[in-house]
Amino acid sequence: MIQRKKLFATFVRFGMVGVLATALHYGLYYLLHFIMGANAAFTVGYLLGFVANFYLTSYFTFGTSPSWRKLFGMGGAHAVNYLLQIGLLNFFLWTGVDEVWAPLPVYAITVPVNFILVRFVFTSKNE
Repeated sequence: MIQRKKLFATFVRFGMVGVLATALHYGLYYLLHFIMGANAAFTVGYLLGFVANFYLTSYFTFGTSPSWRKLFGMGGAHAVNYLLQIGLLNFFLWTGVDEVWAPLPVYAITVPVNFILVRFVFTSKNE
């Protein structure tokens, strides 16, 4: 029972960090897409969101110190996630979804994928 509560608490913290990082990502995307286009704005938002996400995930979500292994593991997870996101972003733009709203269905699809990948990175015992 304690393990379940601990896992649930970790999931809630992961969700909180994810919402914060996603809000930062989308906020930057929204502000920048007017001056640099959708793909460049999405990328800048993604990179800055990643930095915030890494430190918050390390300290707040999993209560661990950042390490090079975790940074590269999370970087790999986010590289996969980024490719999926940019592909989906362009798919939704192609289908006619407005640039302002196109990232929202992208997030709905990719957040669960990212949770699985990042959780593996931060919970594996190989340090």
